[in-house]
Amino acid sequence: MEKIRKNDEVVVIAGRDKGGRGIVMGFEGCDRVLVQGVNRVKKHVKPNPMRGQVGGVVEKEMPLHVSNVALFNPASQKADRVSVRILEDKNRVRVFKSSGELVGA
Repeated sequence: MEKIRKNDEVVVIAGRDKGGRGIVMGFEGCDRVLVQGVNRVKKHVKPNPMRGQVGGVVEKEMPLHVSNVALFNPASQKADRVSVRILEDKNRVRVFKSSGELVGA
């Protein structure tokens, strides 16, 4: 079970954008995560009239390594680690390590 999923709110804990918060938009491979509004770069794009694409400088998000983000805990208003707990009915759920409450509950 993945500890970070799409649509989770995360905090950047290392790198240039440390402290930045955003929503996970998706994954690039198994170890890179795309976070909305974080790690933005300027990319120079050539015009492509076949696609109707205008050239210029485009600002876009680039993927971060999963180890550089942590799940945001709304109760403590801080980044928090996550563990996986198996319930009595054999379902696996994500749990915040600091408080023991369920993620998304």
